[in-house]
Amino acid sequence: MHSHRQEPELPASSGQPAARASLTAANDSSPDPYRTPRQHSDSSGQVSGDDDGCFRPSMARYGVLTFFCLAATISYVQRNSVGVAESSIRRDLGLTEWQSGMMMSAFFLTYALLQLPSAWLSTRLGSRAALSLFSAVWSVLTGLMAVAQGAVSLIAARLGMGAAQAGVFPAATQSIAVWFPKTRRGFASGALGSFMSVGGFVGAMLTGVLIVQVGWRMLFVIYAVPGVLWAVAFYLWFRNDPAEHSAVNSAELALIRGPQLVSSADQSPPTPHEVAGAGNAMSTPWAAMLSSRAIWAIGGQQFFRAAGQIFFASWFATYLQQTRNVSIPSAGFMTALPVLAIAAGSMVGGSFTDWVYQRSGSLWLARQGVGAGSLVVCALLIVPAYFVANPMVAVALISCGSFAAAFAGPCAYAITIDLGGRHVSSVFAFMNMCGNIGATLFPLAVPPLVKAVGSWDSVLFLFAGIYVAAAMCWVLFDSKRSIA
Repeated sequence: MHSHRQEPELPASSGQPAARASLTAANDSSPDPYRTPRQHSDSSGQVSGDDDGCFRPSMARYGVLTFFCLAATISYVQRNSVGVAESSIRRDLGLTEWQSGMMMSAFFLTYALLQLPSAWLSTRLGSRAALSLFSAVWSVLTGLMAVAQGAVSLIAARLGMGAAQAGVFPAATQSIAVWFPKTRRGFASGALGSFMSVGGFVGAMLTGVLIVQVGWRMLFVIYAVPGVLWAVAFYLWFRNDPAEHSAVNSAELALIRGPQLVSSADQSPPTPHEVAGAGNAMSTPWAAMLSSRAIWAIGGQQFFRAAGQIFFASWFATYLQQTRNVSIPSAGFMTALPVLAIAAGSMVGGSFTDWVYQRSGSLWLARQGVGAGSLVVCALLIVPAYFVANPMVAVALISCGSFAAAFAGPCAYAITIDLGGRHVSSVFAFMNMCGNIGATLFPLAVPPLVKAVGSWDSVLFLFAGIYVAAAMCWVLFDSKRSIA
């Protein structure tokens, strides 16, 4: 996850706490501020340091990003594997299709409803403790699915998994806010979004192989182990505040906390103790946030984008079989192509929005412009697929559209950090909650639509229309005002 691009070494911000002042001030004996000793706090709060005379920023922030990307992969492997294993579970336990559907949907119910409470808890505990706890809990519950004896125990485990995973991305986003400079938040957000898709793809492919070899019960035991190991390793290595991490030198800290390309004091970057320090949680101004056009616009674009993306995990394979007469194995392969395109688009889109911001200095262009433009391009690529007879060409067009639409994901993540102020995790949680509501409703809307018009072809126009609606939400968004 290391970037090969040389980041500019920015001078330190003057707005840091007094205990960290020596990290950002020039050494009296040297004209170069990056020759100041690296300093960090030990567990007792005492500041220590070693005069490493380091000019080049260390790379600990990319270690943090690697941990987050692993968490995204593990969580999506665990949550999505049940879809592939469903038929085996249903047969062994004698479940009805309705009970299986309840088991799969249970995760998303608690996942959506607990976005905001988990964001509050993440702010209260700090990302280090919260993410370690969340990962351990959802992984243990994944393992407990191996001993389920019926629908009730399976649904209970899935409800618990959704509740525990609800906090992973709000907590990760609040840490990106304090570990990455504004000019690299798009890249970090894009990488996080990309590895969600990687986890979904790996989970589907790996489950299909393992379930034949070891059975579905041992499968869930195997899937539980990486999450527990991740929780232990993350707690031991991560720190909420970059200044407290022994791998962060003074140059990297100056780069992270350097001057931002914004003019409004409302948009100054939050400090770790404002968004991620234990015991420093502040009351979220819900009245002000919920009366803001910006918060509803950012929630609206996530609602429609998530509804569009869930198409591939729900009805896309059926759509291909009904309209293109492809076989089930071919439909499975074709369904994977747009998912991989989303993963690639998230990574490229994150770097692209950073590049636009660095070149223009405009949040409007880098976030709002890129977000809206990419979604319009997606819709323009999807519609021609309706008129193409060759199924592979049609899927290629849809995949290109998905690649373009994925550019909007890092823009959305980054804008919650850029403009969320001291309430990043709450703003992100609200946006993610809206997305999961969209992902829940879209699969339910497809069957009535198909029945009403008598054709599966109409689904493709609904799919394109959803992305146009998401683009309109970006147009309504005001990137010059703090969301919070």
